[in-house]
Amino acid sequence: MRLSKRIATGLLSLPCALAALSAPDFTSKDSLAQTAKVVAKDLISFYKGEDKDWIYAIGILPGPPPEGDYYWWIGGAMWGTLLDYRHATGDNTYDKMITRSMIEQSGENKDFMPANWTASMGNDDQGFWAMSAMLAVETNFPAPPPETKLDWLALVQAVWNEQTMVERRVETKGSRCEGGLRWQAHSVNNGWDYINTISNGIYFNLGARLARYTGNKTYAEHSEKTFEMLERLAYIDKEGNVHDGAHLPKNCLDVNKLQFSYNAAVLIQGAAYMYDVTGQSQKWKDRLDLLVDRSLAVFLPKGVAFEYACEGVGSCNVDMRSFKGYLHRWVSQATVLAPHIKDKVMKAFETSARAGVAACQGGGNGQMCGFAWEQGGFDKPSAVHQMNVLGALTGLMMKDAKPPVTNATGGTSKGDANAGNKLQELRPVAPITAADRVGAGILTSLVLAGFVGSCVWMSLN
Repeated sequence: MRLSKRIATGLLSLPCALAALSAPDFTSKDSLAQTAKVVAKDLISFYKGEDKDWIYAIGILPGPPPEGDYYWWIGGAMWGTLLDYRHATGDNTYDKMITRSMIEQSGENKDFMPANWTASMGNDDQGFWAMSAMLAVETNFPAPPPETKLDWLALVQAVWNEQTMVERRVETKGSRCEGGLRWQAHSVNNGWDYINTISNGIYFNLGARLARYTGNKTYAEHSEKTFEMLERLAYIDKEGNVHDGAHLPKNCLDVNKLQFSYNAAVLIQGAAYMYDVTGQSQKWKDRLDLLVDRSLAVFLPKGVAFEYACEGVGSCNVDMRSFKGYLHRWVSQATVLAPHIKDKVMKAFETSARAGVAACQGGGNGQMCGFAWEQGGFDKPSAVHQMNVLGALTGLMMKDAKPPVTNATGGTSKGDANAGNKLQELRPVAPITAADRVGAGILTSLVLAGFVGSCVWMSLN
């Protein structure tokens, strides 16, 4: 039976309207950049900060739950993703948006701790914004307008200085946890007694990068001590597995052996910086190689990024769904300073990126990206899914990217070594809601219950 001309015309128009994201030529930087441009545009479609009717703060994605899907820190991660995209492609489309957002969320004390978010402020949350500012420093992103009296490097130094202070750390003498950076930034916050890898890992990462940029060895010394502490506590084990953290009341013996890719990735990137800072020392080469080899085995078990700890049991929250992008971005960046890992990383990540692009086949435009890359297909639209694929595409272009600048190789950010030296302690003024209690990474309810995914861990070995 023949279709009417009108119906046939309508059907013929559907492939154009609902076509999946076109796969790039993975051997061509220009082709990768064109595909990344489409993914970046779709990512920004989730951001409402430029809308006149937007009633929330500039610089963040809609949230936190239940008002929207995203916590405050995801905004910082998004701008970092776009800064990497800009560095890899030269596309400055989002420069004003990035600048305005990071200025807006820099906080009253110029330390990425705006008062609106203190009730759920984790050291990792603050650290994610600082990592984006550090990218701005290392890529010579345009400085904030003079009237703001802000400097990208000074913002990073403020965060690092505050997180170095004893007020943020375990002071219990003789404790295995002694010196560890706490998950939460304030003692009134639920999770204050959890000493986790991502908070300490970001601190380690920032210290290594500050050491390289400024030439100040003090930063590197603190990073060295932090890494050694993570090894001592067996958060990093002898096989190169990276676990999530432990609790102070348990003397940090109740190590949560769930493995998430962002924990490993932030350490890999930091280790590459330490490898460079120490003149390519054998010690840091060994540490870096161990982490890279084990992480590729754990998080790309079939050649495609897979968050086994949550994806394997169908329980990934929005935070966890963002981790694949950091894995691709941070480990790819490590190859710039540690070229000896480049071939194996890029080979693995190309296969994974292909799967990520193939999952971009949904949403209203037919090209929004999904999360389950290994399974294939599309599940639901999300800003973090776009961040993941953009990070994967950007990561592949890192092999041609310029190395991060330093203050001796053209870096323009001046900084302030004393920034953040007045730690602000939170004074509770209102009851903390259930929504407030969740920061970056694992849900508070799981962490505080001391949940250990032993069955998941066993299945990985």
